[in-house]
Amino acid sequence: MKKKIVVALGGNALLQRGQVLSAENQYQNIAVAAQALAELSQEYRVILVHGNGPQVGLLALQNQAYQEVPAYPLDILVAQTQGMVGYMLAQSLSALAQMPPVTTVVTRVVVDAQDEAFERPAKFIGPVYRLEQKDELQQRWGWHMKTDGQYLRRVVASPQPQRIVELDTIDRLQQQGQLVICCGGGGAPVFAEGAHYYGAEAVIDKDLAASLLARQLNADHLMILTDADAVYQDWGTPQQRALRCVTPEQLYPFAGDDGSMGPKAQAAIDFVRDTGRNAYIGALSDATAILAGDRGTCVRA
Repeated sequence: MKKKIVVALGGNALLQRGQVLSAENQYQNIAVAAQALAELSQEYRVILVHGNGPQVGLLALQNQAYQEVPAYPLDILVAQTQGMVGYMLAQSLSALAQMPPVTTVVTRVVVDAQDEAFERPAKFIGPVYRLEQKDELQQRWGWHMKTDGQYLRRVVASPQPQRIVELDTIDRLQQQGQLVICCGGGGAPVFAEGAHYYGAEAVIDKDLAASLLARQLNADHLMILTDADAVYQDWGTPQQRALRCVTPEQLYPFAGDDGSMGPKAQAAIDFVRDTGRNAYIGALSDATAILAGDRGTCVRA
């Protein structure tokens, strides 16, 4: 039987920075992702987790533009992006030759109502804005804003994932040889009260959700694909260099709460420490080369 690999695909890998958030642009980027995933599926049982930062932010903007209906909460918007992006991925993947059956699972992920993240919004969603728009956006919509490189973006609460409600379904599907798309956007965040679940106003980090999923499925590898080709020491300086193979301890300084590389580093650290197996971080286009050790960053025990 093929080994299992959980792949976390960044929302920004599906929609490049500065691009119009159109269906056409997303399909063009998904076509690149589909080719890389098709190559992986020849050697592995692939369980795919995708991001939704740009997409859920767009839905939130569209949500607020029509004021005749009360705005939908974030958990419902996350579920909408799971259907939308999962559908687009499934359409593109299923069209390729020699692909296994593809199934998208709308997934709920339990979070803790007492998580301090609800007091400190830090998860980027939506498009980028100019820095000088900060006061206007905060006053108009009541948003929390934070710089993302040279731009400004909205941030929302991002609590830690605790439990994946549909885990057994996902496990059965991957055992049947299906390529499963699940935990999209980190999963629709819910609070658990006994056997009942209630939506949470948050967006879970998809890399942390993918790491939890990989550990609970006993996956052989975790791969985090993004728009950066590796983790870099001294990024942005003349001394910058790509880190090719590191231990969790060596990667730990990169695991800060920065909304970008931090969650990816933490997700890889958690997987390697809990399983003793390798995790990888790198660019979407380099997926097979990353596993071969030629590109990206490998995190090993």
